[in-house]
Amino acid sequence: MNNPEFKGPLSRLGWLAGLALMFAVAAPAMAGTTPDQLVKQTADQVLKKVLANKEGMKADSSRLYNLVNSDVLPHFDFEMMSQRVLGKYWRTATPGEQGSFVKEFRQLLVRTYATALLNYSGQEIEYKPFRMTAGDRTAVVRTAVRNSGSPAIPIDYRLYINKAGQWKVFDLKIDGVSLVSNYRTSFGGEVRQIGVGGLVKKLAQRNAGKGG
Repeated sequence: MNNPEFKGPLSRLGWLAGLALMFAVAAPAMAGTTPDQLVKQTADQVLKKVLANKEGMKADSSRLYNLVNSDVLPHFDFEMMSQRVLGKYWRTATPGEQGSFVKEFRQLLVRTYATALLNYSGQEIEYKPFRMTAGDRTAVVRTAVRNSGSPAIPIDYRLYINKAGQWKVFDLKIDGVSLVSNYRTSFGGEVRQIGVGGLVKKLAQRNAGKGG
């Protein structure tokens, strides 16, 4: 299976920094904290950890994965992301296939993009006014990563607030391209050919380092 990737400007350093922030923003909402404040505060905290421990994380990738697992995964809505990625195929998948896809898709994102955190080296991040939507239950937080010698790359975060009062990320858009839509297109052909179960098996093989 081909490695699904963003193309064009999304492959530049701004894309990597954007992914670092994607992982960083998924923290519990604090009382009275607006979505843009949450993005900035948590991004600053996580990226500070990475900058302080970069060499150790490069030498031992498990330290990086531990950071992602402890600080990030509990606060991402991978089930919502998975539903949107599979689209109509989610409804026809069995409960077992749905659960397995969520697990393998989450692992794919962590394994593929966690190292993006290591590529952040202090680029300027501009935080723009956010926009509340859907009766103040969802929000779009707009930022831009500025790299020396190249145009700023816009990065939008889509979050919603759950019943527990936590903001959770369910999509990320970089330079106008949605992460969810990108994977929906990438996986769509596979699902049509081999079904959700077949896709899950391929992802599991890939996550286990067995190709596929």
